[in-house]
Amino acid sequence: MKIINELKSTADKEFLKARLNIHETHNYLKNHLLECIKPINLPLNQFTVLRILKVEHPKNSSINEIKEQMLDKNSDVSRLVDRLLSKKLVVRKECKSDRRQKEIQITQRGLDLFKKINNHEQHLNNKIKHLSLDEVMQLNNLLEKIRKI
Repeated sequence: MKIINELKSTADKEFLKARLNIHETHNYLKNHLLECIKPINLPLNQFTVLRILKVEHPKNSSINEIKEQMLDKNSDVSRLVDRLLSKKLVVRKECKSDRRQKEIQITQRGLDLFKKINNHEQHLNNKIKHLSLDEVMQLNNLLEKIRKI
């Protein structure tokens, strides 16, 4: 990290170091997540949509509700849902209260897919298990605080 050493201000060094650490940790965890989902042969964005629907199950979700929860805000959720639909991992129904809206729900096949990777998910959680619950809560608070600006 030569860049950090070349900065004159200690404060600047620490802020840059924090940003670089966040990016490095993101990449570290993302790479492990990609390894976890490799057995189910789904791209990360499709997996993310499926995970959102799994958390909402048995409730339906709209495209907009899914989009709000996506990490990648530029994702074309409609297209992702179409791909999951073709794999029979979700169903799409017309909304009873608003015919322009579509309701999306994970299928049993989609739920079964998560059972396949359950041990891999636990392996991913183990990447931060060495932190105490207090440390994890503090980390969550700090990361959320960064995004509230």
